[in-house]
Amino acid sequence: MRLATLATGRGPRLHVRSEGGYVDLADASADPRLATMTGYLGYDDPARLASVVAEAAGGTAVDDARLGPAVPEPARILCIGVNYLEHAAEAGQIAKRWPEVFVRGAGSVVGPYDDLVLPALCDGFDYEGELGAVVGRGGRYIPADQALGALAGFVVLNDASARDWQSAGTQWTAGKNFDGTMPIGPELVTPDEVDVTNLELTTTLNGEVMQSANTSQMIVDVASCVEFLSSFTTLRPGDVIATGTPGGVGFARKPPVWLTPGDVVEVTVHGVGTIRNTVVKEAAAPDAWRWRPTNSQTITI
Repeated sequence: MRLATLATGRGPRLHVRSEGGYVDLADASADPRLATMTGYLGYDDPARLASVVAEAAGGTAVDDARLGPAVPEPARILCIGVNYLEHAAEAGQIAKRWPEVFVRGAGSVVGPYDDLVLPALCDGFDYEGELGAVVGRGGRYIPADQALGALAGFVVLNDASARDWQSAGTQWTAGKNFDGTMPIGPELVTPDEVDVTNLELTTTLNGEVMQSANTSQMIVDVASCVEFLSSFTTLRPGDVIATGTPGGVGFARKPPVWLTPGDVVEVTVHGVGTIRNTVVKEAAAPDAWRWRPTNSQTITI
């Protein structure tokens, strides 16, 4: 099953993809709870839902649909850093089986074809194509062999990063949370549709392949990511897990390749979908704004 959030005259509405296009789930089921992804994730009548999906037909043509983020306003995005050996090597880091975790907020999320916003205060904006996992029923202490049952499905995302902000401190939060820097979509694809252990991932910049890998190359696989994260926090419906980017990122290239206005970035996870975003420059920040990585300095004690 493939679910998408479409922009409509009634606001964002959850749709299921049928052979004829996208069908509004709430209308098809006559159940207003299914108007949103949040309602779907908490739906308590799976038999009814399965019947509605099986009977879905017609709808909005895929090419005419205006898609928003597959998971609008997630409560949190739990991100796994340095999760491919090649990326660890190019970043000059030692690959570890203990996951590196940071958190993104909903303000950074945009739709699968929306503009990707180059922050005004950033001088090193980078792409990071990734597979995203969306938590369904969630829970605490979820063993790896039960992890897929806790997930609602998978999305494509770009964990675009302000590298100068990321490297100015020892924590990554600032460089990973600028507004409008994480496209998510185009659809949520349920676990029965794909083998998440063997998915090809590619990132292109203006048509040139920059990243090419397979999810089988992850240091910590998706199921183990779920197990690890649920060790310290209760995973809740709608949480998104960004599972890490492979090698080929811009900062590690010689010379570095930074995103500039007008660039087009595409991330494809085969079997899940493709997101496509044009880079646009954020409106200028105040001239006297003091918080810029180039102004950072140490304090002598």
